[in-house]
Amino acid sequence: MDVKTTVKDTLVQLLKIKPEELQDDVKLYDGIGVDSTEMVEFVIALEKAVGKKLSPKEITKFSTINEIEKVVQSKL
Repeated sequence: MDVKTTVKDTLVQLLKIKPEELQDDVKLYDGIGVDSTEMVEFVIALEKAVGKKLSPKEITKFSTINEIEKVVQSKL
């Protein structure tokens, strides 16, 4: 499984944004304007996509695509 692709695809579907807007180091909150509700929806969708549960401590590390990839990759 390509974790980075899964993360990006999930964000594109949820946020209705163009894939080219998602650079690996873009800040989710400041860069593309993800709010707290969207983040919760994203985490739920990502957990379903990868088949793993993410802890609240892990989720707080989510600020860029690269950081999300690292956390998810460590669970696989």
